[in-house]
Amino acid sequence: MKLASTRLIASDLKAVVSFYETVTGIEAVWLAPVFAEIVTPSAALAIGGVQTVPLFSKGSAEPAANRTAILEFMVDDVDAEYERLKPLVEVVQEPKTMPWGNRAAQFRDPEGTLVSLFTPVTNEAKLRFSGR
Repeated sequence: MKLASTRLIASDLKAVVSFYETVTGIEAVWLAPVFAEIVTPSAALAIGGVQTVPLFSKGSAEPAANRTAILEFMVDDVDAEYERLKPLVEVVQEPKTMPWGNRAAQFRDPEGTLVSLFTPVTNEAKLRFSGR
């Protein structure tokens, strides 16, 4: 099994897609007017408009309601990315080194989803991510 993507449901699809294009530096691929993907080397971030929810099951997902997941993006230099993004985002946490060896910063996307950028900084963390 291989994790292919994580999908967000957005009430303001264009704003959320634009936000993740800015964060990742990757242009979204629009597969339909109500669905786009940000494709990274390891997985994709899929973003669907609220009108896609009934295609699965009415009421099965709700935009701007997530408080359990954190989308994490590994970057070469979290401090530099933080400086680039801080005027554009709602900062939750400035960069700091975590007990598991990553230096991380957190902020929220336009609909409240928590986003973390991190850089492995300890030898153990670098080794853990070397094959991903």
